[in-house]
Amino acid sequence: MDLKLEVIPIPVSDVDAAKAFYVEQVGFNLDHDARPTEQMRVVQMTPPGSACSVVIGQGLPLGEPGSVKGVQLVVEDLDAVREQLAGRGVGVSDIQQLGPEGTPGSRFAFFDDPDGNTWAVQELKR
Repeated sequence: MDLKLEVIPIPVSDVDAAKAFYVEQVGFNLDHDARPTEQMRVVQMTPPGSACSVVIGQGLPLGEPGSVKGVQLVVEDLDAVREQLAGRGVGVSDIQQLGPEGTPGSRFAFFDDPDGNTWAVQELKR
């Protein structure tokens, strides 16, 4: 039996601001922005190349804005991705070496969304 993780909920206080951040600044693809009811809005976005999406919205049981910590994106070239994020206005940290130099998966950068949900970007050359 396959168990595929395909959607991660990200609680936000302002759906429009969060959507703009993730799509325009971080570069996620907008999958859909739907209003199934007047009280509910579902916005799903997918990082380029990912099989897993994130969902934000209104009227959904997603938790407290800013409560998600450590969601991790994995990239081949952290230097290029960090430069791209910073160039789009994302407050991304400097690259940090979190293990012995040259150890696969030990280089990271970090950023927060407008609500304080935290993201890690890990370099893992495949």
